[in-house]
Order: sequence, then structure tokens, then C-alpha cells
Amino acid sequence: MLSAIAALLTASRERAEALFAVTRPNIKWCVSSFLWTSTQWPDTGTLPYTEMLDVIRDTGFEGFRLTGWPAVLNRIGMDLLQLEKELSKRGLRIATLSFGGPADDPSKHAEIEKSAREACQFLNRFGATELVTFSPRRVNKVLEREHIRRACLFYNRLGDVCAEYGIRTGLHNHSQGQLIETQDEIELMLKLTDPAKFHWCPDTVHLYIANCDILGLFRKYAHRLIFFDLVDAKYQYQERDLRLANGSVEKAGSQNGTFMLSNRDYGDGEVNLQGIMQLIKAANYKGWINLDLHYAPISPRTSLERCMKYVREKLDPIYR
Repeated sequence: MLSAIAALLTASRERAEALFAVTRPNIKWCVSSFLWTSTQWPDTGTLPYTEMLDVIRDTGFEGFRLTGWPAVLNRIGMDLLQLEKELSKRGLRIATLSFGGPADDPSKHAEIEKSAREACQFLNRFGATELVTFSPRRVNKVLEREHIRRACLFYNRLGDVCAEYGIRTGLHNHSQGQLIETQDEIELMLKLTDPAKFHWCPDTVHLYIANCDILGLFRKYAHRLIFFDLVDAKYQYQERDLRLANGSVEKAGSQNGTFMLSNRDYGDGEVNLQGIMQLIKAANYKGWINLDLHYAPISPRTSLERCMKYVREKLDPIYR
């Protein structure tokens, strides 16, 4: 009897999942592995990667953005063939990976291009079609325009390199010490890059921290989107020491601790998530939406479950 009930429940779940899948013909939801590498796992030793994959699968997400590439591959406790098997077992995909380098330094361009080719080969192996590029470190405001100009010249070249592998790449804005943070810097980058070669991969929590007009940017540049991080946020200054699951401690008043606490589960913050979904629907966006939480107050599983519940109840009905 128990076997029959289990079989019935499995069949019902599969029918429900199949029915639910057709409501998302354009969108796939993934998460960033950074939540685990930054707060859950120690900096040394083998990573319990399959535990992360189980949480991602169980909470209803379809893949993840690999962070820490390529060094992280030496710590996951399996080779690429094994990783492929573990992903296949769970019906998961690698959506993209985080990539970067000093694009504003011409002496480093050959090295970055070589690394980009290796990244594209990796993405090809796992069926991914986008590469998320992070900008270099910030410079003095007087030098900012020149450094952005140099970086953008290289980004057009980077777009050509990635296109050789059938990969598109675009810039991820970042509010913690990188060259492209603010609204004017984002818009200058988009102005100086060729829309046919280099695209936009924004992150809403960083847009929020940088006090950007988030809806205005999405309304104006949704046509440049190829991948984006949809993260809710509400500013919270870190009043006390913050002890993380991996044993590390963020001292009170730190920028990193404040940033972590300002990340919120969907619906708990001030980012207009539903408004963004309406704008990307109007732009007919097709691709991945990434939940790049940097901190989970209880656990990754708890936060991801809460966020996926919000997706199904509030966001899916907007963009089916």
C-alpha cells in the first residue's frame, strides 16, 4: 500500500511539475553559489557541493551561477564528468559563471582574453550561453572616465571572442569597490559598448545600494539584458558583530556585513520586483533570472523556499 501511495504521489508531482513548467516558456530561475562560498563554507578544504545542488533542486530552482571559477573546480570534490552526472541526476544546469579581470589595463588584455576562451569552453560543455562579466576595481573619480573608456574598448573585443563560442557576455554592476557601480557609470558603459557585442547583466541589490533608478534603467535598457540578478533589498546598517555559518565574523560597522544584512528574501525589501517583471515582459526578455542572495538569516534552504514561494505566487502570474 505504501509503495502504491508513493507511486501515486510521484506521478502527481511529475504531472504538477510538467504543468507548472509550461507557465514559464521564457524564464528560467537560478541561484548563485556565492551564498554558499561566502557564508556557509570555509575557505579551505573540499566543498560539499552536492548538498548545495540538493537544496537548489528541492527549492524549485533550475540551475546556478558558478562563482570562484576556475579555482573552485579544485575544491568541489569531483571532476567535470562527475559534476555533469550530479547535475543530470537533479535536472539542474550551470546557467553561467562569474568572470572578470582588469579590463581597463591594456597590458592585461591578452591574459583576460585567454581566460575568457577557457571560460567559454567550460560554458559550452555545460550548455550555457551567457558569460557574466564583472568590472575592474574602482579608481579615483578624476580618472574614472578614462578607465571606463579603456574597459569598454576591451569589452567590445571580449564580445567578439565570446561570440566565437556562441556565448554572449555583458556587464554586472557591483557596489562594493568596482569600476561600474552608479547609474551614470552604468549608462556610460552601455553608451560606449556596441549593443551587438556587449550586453547588460545587472544586479538589483547593487543597483539599490548605489541609489539607482532601478525601474528607469530596466525601462530604458531592457533590450540590452541577457541575464540578470533579481535580489530584494532593504538597507540595514550592521550594528553588531555578525557570525556566519562558516565560522567567520563580520565586525560591527563593516561594509560587507551591512551589505549582507541589506539583502532580503523576496517580498521583504524595497525593490519593486513585480514592476521589473512587468518591464521585462514588455521587452519580451527570454533567459535566466538569478537569485544572488549574499546572506541567509536562517539557512539557504529557508531563504530559497521563501523566495520561490514568492516567485510562484507573485512573479509567475506576471510573466507566464
